[in-house]
This record gives sequence, structure tokens and C-alpha cells, in this order.
Amino acid sequence: MNVLSLFDGISCGRVALDRADIDVTNYYASELDKYAITITQANWPKNIQLGDVIKWREWSIDWASIDLLIGGSPCQGFSFAGKQLAFNDPRSALFFEYLNILNHIKSLNPDVKFLLENVKMKKEYLDVISSMVGVEPVFINSSLVSAQNRKRCYWANWELVQPADKGVALSDVLFAFVAGKYNVSLKQLGRLDLNSVKIGGARVCFKSPGQNVKKSECLLARDYKGISGRQYFTVAMREQGLTKLTPVEYERLQTLPDNYTNHVSNTQRYKGIGNGWTVDVIVHILKGMLGLS
Repeated sequence: MNVLSLFDGISCGRVALDRADIDVTNYYASELDKYAITITQANWPKNIQLGDVIKWREWSIDWASIDLLIGGSPCQGFSFAGKQLAFNDPRSALFFEYLNILNHIKSLNPDVKFLLENVKMKKEYLDVISSMVGVEPVFINSSLVSAQNRKRCYWANWELVQPADKGVALSDVLFAFVAGKYNVSLKQLGRLDLNSVKIGGARVCFKSPGQNVKKSECLLARDYKGISGRQYFTVAMREQGLTKLTPVEYERLQTLPDNYTNHVSNTQRYKGIGNGWTVDVIVHILKGMLGLS
């Protein structure tokens, strides 16, 4: 199978293809972030990096040979957590590059399969996207297959169904002890608006033996900024006290292999993971394409 991945990030899609036992002949990736590319190429050295999606007309690939187009265009303009500028946000307007590429491939290969992912958004924006790609989205929460609440919309030109609940809990992915550098200091603790925190229901998510917190909240790309103002890490209460989650725990929340991202700094690991997909959701969707889900 020849796969084209737009806004590829750290190639969570490539991990999912491998986990779904789908043979990949060529995996073409469009990504600009150098740290994400470093992670990708360390894990998948045969990936073919294409560069800026805006320059897709310059890419030297056999468009008719593309069997599967995947991607999640930048979501900042659609997100309820953002300003909701929608298509007026130049990042979210990159959806139209995905659409142009999809239509170009369809003109050469009408049987091409496609998968598009984005955040939960206003219905009017959902309707625009759906009308343009020609299918309705399916809403899936990653909590069904992972220990993370991550609510996303998926559009694909094959039948999508909800995955079975695997019952994965936050406690399943947390280490009992972590290095002291992950401890939340008194100074950092003072920055947390704990009055607004609901256990398991805010950006600060606690897990301790006396609490029933089964899932973390959604990981965000901006988590790399750390505990500063209202930018919060998801944190855990361990025997050693309140700590930030480690990059490996973030990887587990996205159902990535342990240390998949350990080729860059922790700052860039958090950012890349937060920008990524929950791999096992994509595995489920891809198996549906094969009629195996």
C-alpha cells in the first residue's frame, strides 16, 4: 500500500499501519517541524519526507499510485479551547490543502481511501468539512482504547464504528515512582488554580490511591510549556508527592511504544506527543477499512 500522510507530525499513522499489519510499500510524509521529523526518521528511516504541504504541486510522486490519504489538519482555529476562528485561522485553513490533494488523487485514482481527523467543533464547521469531503464524521473518544480522554472527529470513505472499551485506566500507565525532576515544586504548585480543579475533570488531573480517577484529560501540544500561568501539565499524585507525567507516560496515553519519542528533548517530546494521534484509535479505524474491526 502506498500511503500519503499530510501534517504527519511524529508519524502516529505509520505506527498504526504497522500495528494493524498493513504492508506499506511507500509512506510519504508532509511535515515541517524538524523535531517531529527527527522522531519520525529515527523510527521509520524509510519514510519519504516531502516538506511543506502548500508546495504539494511540486512533489515528485506518482499520484495515481496513492492508495490511502491520511491526515489531521491543524485544529487551532476549530478548537473550543481556542479562539474558534475556524477557516479564518491560516492553520485550520490548511484543511483546503488536504481537500485539494484528495480531489487531485481522486481524479487519477477514484478508489483512493482517505481518513481525516480533527477536533470537536461547532456543527456549522463540521457541516462545511463534511460537505466538501462527501462523508459524515464519526465521533470517537480515545478513552475507549486508552487512559486518555481525547474527543475527536474522523471522516473516512469506509464504515466507521465505535471501538470496544478496553477499560484502560490511568493507573495502568503510571509509574509508581519517577525521577525527582518531575516533582511539582511549591513554587509551581502556587501557580495552580486548585479552586477551579475538579478531580479528573480539568487540565490538572490527580491520581492517588484514595481517588477514583480513571482517565487523564486530553494531552495538548502546549503542555510542553509546563506549569506556567494556566498552562498545566496533567499531574499525578504518587507516594513521593505531586508530580508531572513523564514523556513515557504521555506516550502510553497516546498508545505509542515506550520511548518512541526519546530522540529529542523532553520539551519537544511533550509537544510532538500532544500534537499526535491516539494510535490504537487509528488502528481500529484502519482495521475497519480492511473489514477486520
